[in-house]
This record gives sequence, C-alpha cells and structure tokens, in this order.
Amino acid sequence: MRHPAPRLRAGVLAVGLALAASALLPAGSAGAADQYEWAALGDSYTAGGFVGEPLPALGDPARDGCDRTSDAYPGVVQRELEEFPPGKLVRLTNVSCGNASIPHIASSKQTPISPVQPPEGGWPAVDTQVKRAGLNEDTDVVTIGVGGNSLPFGDILTKCLTLGVVNKSCRDHYTNPPEGEESITERLARVQDEYIEMLVGVHQAAPNAKVITVGYPAVLPDDAGTCNRLALTEVGMTTHADVDWLRDDVLKQLNSTIQRVTDFFGDRYVDIYSSSVGHDACQPADEKWVEGVCGNAADYWPSKINAALDCAIVNKRATLVHPNAAGHANTANHVERAIRIALLER
Repeated sequence: MRHPAPRLRAGVLAVGLALAASALLPAGSAGAADQYEWAALGDSYTAGGFVGEPLPALGDPARDGCDRTSDAYPGVVQRELEEFPPGKLVRLTNVSCGNASIPHIASSKQTPISPVQPPEGGWPAVDTQVKRAGLNEDTDVVTIGVGGNSLPFGDILTKCLTLGVVNKSCRDHYTNPPEGEESITERLARVQDEYIEMLVGVHQAAPNAKVITVGYPAVLPDDAGTCNRLALTEVGMTTHADVDWLRDDVLKQLNSTIQRVTDFFGDRYVDIYSSSVGHDACQPADEKWVEGVCGNAADYWPSKINAALDCAIVNKRATLVHPNAAGHANTANHVERAIRIALLER
C-alpha cells in the first residue's frame, strides 16, 4: 500500500519546485494559451489496463483498445501538477497503449488487443504514438515507458510458468534456444537497437523536449523462495530458479539496457525498480504493488483472457503480472519529480 510519508515528501517537493519555477518565470507568463505540453508514451505499464476508470469511458466511440485508465501514473501525475503547477499549467496528452512494443512508439502502427468490449472484427490499427501525440517543436516533456513487450517479457514468463508445471527450466530454453529462436542475449541486444532507433525518432519529432524514460518495477522478489508455486495470484508454477533468472538476467538487464541508451542520449532515466523492491507479485495482497498472474482488478476487466487462463477459479481477474494502483502511485511519485526537474531545466 502507498504510505503517507512518501506522498508527504512528494508534496513538499512539488510545492518547492512549483515555487522555484514560478520565480524563474516573468510576471504574467501563465495563462490558458501559455502551458507546458507533456506527452506520455508507453505500454500497459504506463496505460494502466485495469487501474481506475477506463479512458475513454466504456461505450465512448473514441475508445481505441489501448486500455488507458484514470489511476495509471500519467493521470496521477497530472492531478498533482494541476494542484501544484510548475509555474504554468501542464497539458497531458496520453497515448500509451497496452501491448505496445518499442517500434510502436515511433516507427510502426499497432493493432490493439484489449479484451474489454472489442468491436466486431477486432480493434483497428492505430498510428505510432509519436504521431498520435502530435509531438513537435512545442512539446516540452515526453515520458516513455516501453521495452517489455519487445522481449517479450510476457511470453517468456508464460513459458516459465508452463515449463514449471513439469519442473522444467525456461532459463535453459532461452539461454540455449531451439534453432531459429532468439536467445535472451540476442533479445536484449535487439531491444537496445530498437530503443536507440526509437529515441532518435522521438527527438526528431520533438527536438526541444526533455525526454524521460521510465524503467520497470520489481515484479519478482529478491528471495524466490517467498513465491508460492501453487498460487496463481503470484507467478504460478514458475520454478524458484527461474524466478531468480527472470529477475536478474531478464528484468534487471532490460532496465539496464533502457538506462544505458537513455544516458547515451543525455536523457533522464527514472528508476522505479529500487523503490519497489519488497512490493513484488509474490508479496501479501496489502503489500504488493504488482498483481500476479491473477489478481484484483476493476469489475470491467475480464477473468479470462484465453482458454488456457481463467482466473475465475480463484475468484480473481486476469492481471498478468501488472502494477496495481499502489504500484502506479509509486511510479507517479518518481515521474512527477523527474518532470518538475526537467521543466526547471528548460
């Protein structure tokens, strides 16, 4: 759960940075037509999926299948910036989209796969997030949370869970894969190349923007032994050895790759992992910031995603190891701070 002390500290920081920003702006500079432009790009860890109210609302013809929600971190940050403006108002354009991979940010269209009220025939493809956000020379800040679906982490975890049922290792599978399949080393190298190309595209589209990349939280525990292999509300039958491998050789390496490329471009990386240790999917319900394979979610979110997974058997929803409201609140603390500092540097 989110505790008052971090929120209080964040509030104090917000007030301090807002006052500092105001002091640096000429009198009378704030106004309806004079605002900062912030674009939020990313995958489901940015969009939210099942956290809060759907955006756009259910039944709205503007729904696009991307599963953005009100309590995902962009919305939480936006509300804080509205309460304590950093000298000027900040207008958020959030085009994050569930299941987005790195190319979907700047170079490739995406076909959303939302299970929530899909239209007959499925969701139509959407343009790159750079184009949907309308990035240009007037964009002040761009936040980007993407990379997991390019491995893809979800498929790797599913393989680990499936092999774990028969006590086999997914680590062996991805370290020495079958012919024609990428090893984890090759996947991470490709992610690095894709991330470089993506940041080039973002900077070209928004040449004056401060770019902030957002890493992934601690999905898995430091002690794999805390995971109950019989619990779908955690990571299911994944072996403890594979939990350790997924944590150290996949997730941590993904974050390191994102940070390394970010640093190369001179952009700002937001570390979410460090602050979320101890709040992973294998913790008790009131301590976890990441729901397990099955978990708690809003009523509109389904219990069954496919024939192989029906979380109704444990009276839960198919949360597929994604952050809950507390996890997004923690991410919001760090992203808000990064945005305020970035705007001070403009």
